[in-house]
Amino acid sequence: MPTYAYACKDCGHAFDIVQSFSDSSLTSCPECQGTLRKKFNSVGVVFKGSGFYRTDSRDSKGSSVSPEPAAAPAAPAAAPAAAAPAAAAS
Repeated sequence: MPTYAYACKDCGHAFDIVQSFSDSSLTSCPECQGTLRKKFNSVGVVFKGSGFYRTDSRDSKGSSVSPEPAAAPAAPAAAPAAAAPAAAAS
């Protein structure tokens, strides 16, 4: 069963309560009998792995997201300076 967070609009009392999905929301504060509001937090579910990205089920033609480029290649090692061509003797 999920845990819901409530806060009183009148006195500021905040609390969490475990309720079934079918239970109706609470409306009165247990401290002052004031008006309650349900607080909404971010969802604690994280989808990891393949198959959870928006573009996984789409063909590449319809996607407007370009794939990220591969890591930049390492800089080439310093090559010895090329020898200057010998001047032509005349």
